Amino acid sequence: MITLITKNDKAAIRELFERHYGKMGSIAVRYCKSQTQAAEAINFGFNTYISKLQQNRNAQLVDIDATFEPDFIKACASFVKGISSEYYVASTVYASGSANKNYDLFESNEFIDFASIDNDVLIRSLQQLVPSQRLVINLHVIDGYTLEETANIIEASLQTVKSSLEKARYNLQKNVEKCYKTMKNEQSL
Repeated sequence: MITLITKNDKAAIRELFERHYGKMGSIAVRYCKSQTQAAEAINFGFNTYISKLQQNRNAQLVDIDATFEPDFIKACASFVKGISSEYYVASTVYASGSANKNYDLFESNEFIDFASIDNDVLIRSLQQLVPSQRLVINLHVIDGYTLEETANIIEASLQTVKSSLEKARYNLQKNVEKCYKTMKNEQSL
């Protein structure tokens, strides 16, 4: 398959796209603000991966299933960051300098139990975050990159990533609460 993709075989590229479409969709919808933007991110991320494969001289040695998701995640983050009209920092609040600060959203959260959140509510809540916070939450908390790796991917300082993560945790909690409240009000009507 890799040989065919490097030779720009449309059927092989289509097969790869269809095989990974579900995973790409679930990633893109978390990183993007809307379904339309997620569709654009899917196209951008997939085309970025195909281009990378086609330019790689050692493409025959690449394990597509092992490299696809991390490369697609990085392309999605790059896509969101590239939307300059949307990418900004929400405020000038900085992360505290505490060395023992826990940045793992799901490990210990005194606000809400993220393991019990409905997926639709979580996606809507993530989409409502500003792009810088959405990127950090997705990369660090959901996709498991370290704070340093996250800073490297989004080309930001470690302090900026920590600050964005703190703001994202707070805003995500508020968004989840708002979504549940809205759902409760809709059910009572």
